[in-house]
Amino acid sequence: MHLHFQSQGQCLRRPSGSVPKALGVNGRLPILPYRHRPSIPPSTASQRCLGNLSLPHPLLRSRNAIIPPSASAAGQPAEPSDGKGPQESAPQQQPQEQPQQQQGASAATVDQPQYSGQFIRRRLLVFIGIVIGYSSYYLTRNSLTYTAPVMVADPKLGMDITQVGAMTSIFPIAYGMSKFVSGVLGSKFSPAVLLAGGLMSTALINIAFGFGTSLAWFCFFWALNGTLQGVGGPCCARILTTWFASKERGTYWGMWNIAHNLGGFAAPLVAGGFAKSMGWQWGMWAPGIIGLTVGTFVLIACKDKPESLGYPPVEEVKEVKSKEQIEKEKKGEKADAPKPSIWQALVNNVLKNPFIWGMALTYFMIYVVRQGVTSWFVFYLIKAKGVEDAAQAGLRVSGLELGGLCGSLLAGQLSDFLIRKSGGKEGTVGKRVQVVMLYTVGIAAALLCFQAVPASMSALQWANVFMIGFFLYGPQMLIGLCGAELVGPDSVGASEGFLGWIAYLGAANAGIPLSIIVKEYGWNAYFSTLLAACGLALVLLWPMMRLPSQVQRVARRQKRLELEAKNAKQE
Repeated sequence: MHLHFQSQGQCLRRPSGSVPKALGVNGRLPILPYRHRPSIPPSTASQRCLGNLSLPHPLLRSRNAIIPPSASAAGQPAEPSDGKGPQESAPQQQPQEQPQQQQGASAATVDQPQYSGQFIRRRLLVFIGIVIGYSSYYLTRNSLTYTAPVMVADPKLGMDITQVGAMTSIFPIAYGMSKFVSGVLGSKFSPAVLLAGGLMSTALINIAFGFGTSLAWFCFFWALNGTLQGVGGPCCARILTTWFASKERGTYWGMWNIAHNLGGFAAPLVAGGFAKSMGWQWGMWAPGIIGLTVGTFVLIACKDKPESLGYPPVEEVKEVKSKEQIEKEKKGEKADAPKPSIWQALVNNVLKNPFIWGMALTYFMIYVVRQGVTSWFVFYLIKAKGVEDAAQAGLRVSGLELGGLCGSLLAGQLSDFLIRKSGGKEGTVGKRVQVVMLYTVGIAAALLCFQAVPASMSALQWANVFMIGFFLYGPQMLIGLCGAELVGPDSVGASEGFLGWIAYLGAANAGIPLSIIVKEYGWNAYFSTLLAACGLALVLLWPMMRLPSQVQRVARRQKRLELEAKNAKQE
């Protein structure tokens, strides 16, 4: 076994019959699992050849290596472990300075090597877990909607529409607040455990609901369900940001977003079907049993981050040290960064971030439009367009969710494409904001078209509603992703909770205020209000078109501090 070096561009050649063949990516050093790496003492020639490679240090690590937490946190490769005892590690080379063209705004986000098959399969299992898990949250959330008609028809309960309205009005209040609180407090706990635990708790609440006979029982457990439902979204956001790098995160975030549609599609089939065929109790018990089963699967399948399984992080973020830490290190003292409290993290990373407020207000406007469309389009078709009944009107607006599914998938892929095209030199969040602005213009154009399409053209109205959903759900998905990328990993849950709370305030303002506008000023004023909300969203987004992510800001600050230290040393 030997190594033969020809030039800097061809540094590895293996004799036939030795180690498996591995080709370099873009002329870079091939990444081999540790068990396939030859253990050869370095020669002068090999050190010279490998030393000339301009590779960022994390690329010398294998995706199959098992890394202790200390080594992973320090950004250094560790001794591999495959369960067979210690092995000799490959010679460690000192990283060289990157070429100038590889540095810039995204210095902390290095180009990652192609993931190993083992890592891809494990990450896919995590992704499936959060998609199915959040879909089940929607199933246990919407179970009452499709069980309530059977409850009203049951003479033993003696319920009417007013009592059902009392139950359903409690839920959004509890849900909006819990999303904010759980996002803030949940940052100190495991997101995978919280995701599974919250789902199993809501499942048990659905089951307990089915044993009740009084309005007080129903209201208590449904308010408790709303309180626990807010756990799901922030936990999924935290898992997504740790398992997927910036350049691919938009695509997977959009794919995860279809969990809303999957859960909404399954609820009438499961809850409504069981309630009609086996009694209203089974309309609550069936979603509860499914929730318990899926929650157990999520607990087993999902992990907080790749490091939990021994993989290196998908995205390297350099730690920016304060002046006090640097002074302590010079004196040889231990200089650990102080851990911020929950309140400090919320205030410093979220509430004091003006761009988070900009995203939150934009979310408010988007949810005014979304709730205004879902709540009032059927009434508009009946009152203003002369559609015969609610069933016909409902059929014409049925394309909204399908369009939203397609639009959110494309929005994520489009934002990732723009980020890759920029080469990481422009703001990651800014690229996603540009997609949100494009979609917002599309919402306004589709609303104007819907107002102009005559009632006789039902197929065109359906297609128009499809396009409204297409453009509407893209910003809903991307704004949440932008909020996650604007803060550090420890504050993702708090950011998502805050944005969700503000969004549901916007949804609440699409109820009574819009009803007053329609009643006092007519349907033209209704559409003018929705168009004004789109315009205000564009105004709020305009200053953020070049906004960098938290990873990019940390990289820029680190580079500036290193430059200042270098200049001070020269002086």
